[in-house]
Order: sequence, then C-alpha cells, then structure tokens
Amino acid sequence: MRGLTVVSPGPLATFQDLGRPGYAHLGVPRSGAADLGALRQANRLVGNPESAVAIETTLGGWSARTRGALVMAVTGPPTQVLVDGRGVGSHATFAVRDGALIEVLAPTRGCRNYVAARGGFRAPSTLGSAATDTLSGLGPAPLQRSDELHIGEAALQWPHATVAPGPPPPSREHELVVRRGPRYGDLADPAALSRTRFTVHPASNRIGVRLDPVDGVLEHRAGLGPQPSEGVPLGAVQIPPSGQPALFLADHPVTGGYPVAAVLTAESVDRAAQLIAGDVVRLRLR
Repeated sequence: MRGLTVVSPGPLATFQDLGRPGYAHLGVPRSGAADLGALRQANRLVGNPESAVAIETTLGGWSARTRGALVMAVTGPPTQVLVDGRGVGSHATFAVRDGALIEVLAPTRGCRNYVAARGGFRAPSTLGSAATDTLSGLGPAPLQRSDELHIGEAALQWPHATVAPGPPPPSREHELVVRRGPRYGDLADPAALSRTRFTVHPASNRIGVRLDPVDGVLEHRAGLGPQPSEGVPLGAVQIPPSGQPALFLADHPVTGGYPVAAVLTAESVDRAAQLIAGDVVRLRLR
C-alpha cells in the first residue's frame, strides 16, 4: 500500500483533520488542525476534500521515506521542502517517486506546517475524527520514528490549482483581532487589553498560547473573587490573576475558571497557531 515511513517526527508531528466539533457538552474539545486554513489549503492543492487527514509538523525537523509514487503539498508558514535533498518549494503540488526522502525544515518564521498527500492519510477515527488531541489523549498517538503511514485512494479529480499564495512575509510582530468576551467588564481597565503589547511565552503549545505583558498591566476589577467554572470557546482570551493572557487553541479545555475578556476571530486563531516564543502580539478589538 502507498504511504510513508517516518524517518524523523521532529519536535512533534500528529495526524490532524478538521477536528470533532459538537462534543463540548461532553467535555471533548474540537481539536483538529491548529491552523485550519493551512490544512484546507494543503488538501485543496492535492485534490483532497478539505476534511482529509494530513500531518501537522511543529518547528520542522520532519522527514519520511515514500512507499510508492505520491503527489504531495506542504503549507503553513514559508519553509524549505526537500525531496532527496532538492528543494521543491512549499505551497505547491509536487510529485515524488517510490523510495524518495521528503524533508520539511524549520519554517523561516512560524510554528506549524501541514503535509498533505493525494488520497489522504488513513488513521483510526474517534468521534468522527482522526485528529490527535494532546490534552485529552483522544485520537492517534503522535508520530514516531519508523511509523508506517498509509495513504488512501484519491476520490476527486486533479485539482484546478497546484500553486497557492503563501502567507504574508514573516514578522516578529503580530496583530490579532478579537471581539469582546463575556467577562470583558471583569478587567479593572478593559481598554488595556488593546493598549498592551505582549510577548509569546515559551510555555505555549496546541492547548494555548501564553502571553507576557510588556508595557502594561492587566488586572481584575476590584472585588472580583474566585469565579465558577464555565464553558470557554476556541479562541478564548482568558485572563488569570497573574495578568498573563492565555489564547486557547485547538486542544483547549472546554471549561475554565478565569474571566474570558475577549475571543479571537477565526482568522486570528489560525495566526495565533503560528506564533513562536518571543513574538510580539497586540490584540485589536473589533
């Protein structure tokens, strides 16, 4: 059967699709690709349904050996994609022969890339999704060296486009758009959320991005005591007493006890998924 043999998974590589929405009332987060736009783009480039299973790599270092001839694409932040040591570019469809070595190097700036193969990867499904959820443990285990990955048969016609525009030029500074959350008024100075610059803390992952204030202080309003746990959505901007906001990503918990002062737009959730430690972030209220 056509497929790949993992040579190196890099820091973290997982199977991802569009996730398993609709189970928050059971305590199950959506999970799925942290950057849904990049996953959809990779699948479109190889003629898959947008929901097909792809591989999410983290900070490069991923490589695999092909079994059979394959058609593939890599999206996400700009990065070098090598086939037997030769650059083939990202955001474009490319063909690989049997036994070729594919490598996805660390992106120039950004965090997660998406590797799609025509036919989609075959992986066990839980609650209708093959996504690996790093918080709950649902879905397949993260990929390991020597794992044998299988690819299905292509269901669609050849894609209309085999080259796609990449993301904007990489930058260390990012503006994320937010809308007011249900607990916006629980901040002593709600407007400070938009005035403050933040840097991305190294302790960030698929569950969420932690931010450190640079030139401001976020404080709860006077008299705000412990809060009961309540539901939190994808993209929630939660403010703990430390004043370090947490931006909830794909594997976020479905409840939390700190005020949700704002919620990222869908596009900004994808952008937040590509943040790396040290990046500067501003939150713009829409």
